[in-house]
Amino acid sequence: MVARMLSPALLGLDTATVEVEVDLRPGLPGFSVVGLPDTAVQEARERVRSGLVNQAFDLPALRIVANLAPADLRKAGPQYDLPIALAVLSGSGQLRPGALAGTGAIGELALDGTLRPVPGALVMAEHAARRGWRQLVVPEANAAEAALVPGIRVLGARALRHAVEVLERRSDPCPVSVDADALLDAAMPEAAGDLADVRGQGDARRALEIAAAGGHSMLMIGPPGGGKTMLARRLPGIMPRLRVREAIAITRVHSVAGLLGQGEALVTQRPFRAPHHTISAPGLVGGGRLPRPGEITLAHEGVLFLDEVCAFSPVALDALRQPLEEGCIDITRASGTARFPAEPLLVCAGNPCPCGHAGDPARACTCAPAAADAYRARISGPIADRIDLRVDMPRLERHEMLDDSTAGETSATVRGRVQGARDAQDARGQVVPNARLGAASAREAAGMDRAARSLLGTAIDRLALTARGCDRVIRVARTVADLAGCERVGAEHLAEALRYRSAGALA
Repeated sequence: MVARMLSPALLGLDTATVEVEVDLRPGLPGFSVVGLPDTAVQEARERVRSGLVNQAFDLPALRIVANLAPADLRKAGPQYDLPIALAVLSGSGQLRPGALAGTGAIGELALDGTLRPVPGALVMAEHAARRGWRQLVVPEANAAEAALVPGIRVLGARALRHAVEVLERRSDPCPVSVDADALLDAAMPEAAGDLADVRGQGDARRALEIAAAGGHSMLMIGPPGGGKTMLARRLPGIMPRLRVREAIAITRVHSVAGLLGQGEALVTQRPFRAPHHTISAPGLVGGGRLPRPGEITLAHEGVLFLDEVCAFSPVALDALRQPLEEGCIDITRASGTARFPAEPLLVCAGNPCPCGHAGDPARACTCAPAAADAYRARISGPIADRIDLRVDMPRLERHEMLDDSTAGETSATVRGRVQGARDAQDARGQVVPNARLGAASAREAAGMDRAARSLLGTAIDRLALTARGCDRVIRVARTVADLAGCERVGAEHLAEALRYRSAGALA
């Protein structure tokens, strides 16, 4: 007797259909799993054995072979426990015939037969909906995220016995109701403090606002203690409200990475990732024997903060070139190729030299000229060319540290202007922020007047702008105009964008 059911397979953020076939026939009792399974899948035999017995089902005294087809696709993870167990029950007559028609299942079995959550339930539910499956059985803890997907009936189950009763309509699935808009409306912006806590640094505060409004990358250079890290950690508090599609994109990544909380349906805050400078290139962009997302993908639609950027490995920094330009990263391994989204707002902070005091009027630099040059060269020219905003952050003066009047606007006030700029971008029909516009789309959205075009031509000659640098200046100028409420980019908007392009000790 051969019983069949469906289960999705994860390939990074991509998926494939796996047909679970279980053959039960007379012979020496045994249980084997074939179909290129990894260790976790092979161990499903013992979890299924124990789960069946502890849920008061009969373990057939037969030769049981579970095949996961196609056989040339590597299967990884414990998600196949539940479909294998259900197919065994169907093949042995303990589950009503036809109950598995058009049905997929995912879930890890505990030894007592209860169901544990698995990573990637949202992505696998999307796969089931695209393939036209009738329903998908998932652990109760995964039901909320899977229910975000329209077009598929999600059946949440607490245990193997409950899953069988749900499939035979003798019990109701675990109740789940998810309103993505309501969750996002109820979410409060999170940040490590308020922007008003930052003293002085008016240029950097303004650049931070432009970065948030247009999604522009940013580099802050200055001596230690000037507020670079403090500013960066307040960026999430001024960023615009997440759209539903953005929140689902973030949730998709966090689900696959196993970072969703127990029963969490939707990520409602923009991620803020700040990896240590000792991180490797695979840790930053993704990798592993079975490709997994790196920090740049975990920061998708949020903020990737590289503190002490010159201390990062040049190899790791140069690995950011493709994702910064294309918004995605392709990881190729012997087991296959996976594509991960990578569209964070990149914020870098660093010192101008190893001791941190080059150009500081209060403290002399103790670095040898060659050491300082080598330190700054750790950020390659191609990476520097991909950074939109560059800001010098000098040492704070005494009055700035002591005078309360130097405190700036609150995060709520700045966030209001940022949201207004994003609303203007939406009104133009943009589905992405200004920083992600293509070259032609950015020029069309800018609608530069004659004075702005003349200024840009002069800047190309004097600053030796590359074609990429010119396009990035236009995008920043469009954001400056949006913050000012202007429909067209004027010379004053372009001048401010050029000022941030030419600043920065590493430029």
